[in-house]
Amino acid sequence: MSFSILIVDDEPDVAELFRQRFRREARRGTYVLHFASSGEEALAMLANEIEPQLIVILSDINMPGMDGLTLLQEVKRRHPDLPVMMVTAYGDDERRQRATEYGAAEFITKPVDFDLLKRQLQQLPSTAT
Repeated sequence: MSFSILIVDDEPDVAELFRQRFRREARRGTYVLHFASSGEEALAMLANEIEPQLIVILSDINMPGMDGLTLLQEVKRRHPDLPVMMVTAYGDDERRQRATEYGAAEFITKPVDFDLLKRQLQQLPSTAT
């Protein structure tokens, strides 16, 4: 069974990095990666139903326009059970606290430890077998 992951980041090289690091899982059909370059674009994609089943959003915190914390709040308002993992280059305790208060499932610091991230994805309720 395939599952979708939505990655939201305004940096164009992030999409290529995730494609490279999830190449094996994509080939196997485990995960289908979707990309949005802004919070607004991510919400538009959510409104159009992402297929196959979306299991998680990975969102950068620092983005122009709608930042990741605002996106997190809006996603939780519309889809309260959808896990959102916040990603940032900064180990800011205040942002971590706010992300936790807003319902973030995880707080990931860049550079992303992809082995750890893949283990975390396996622990999501919708992927557990």
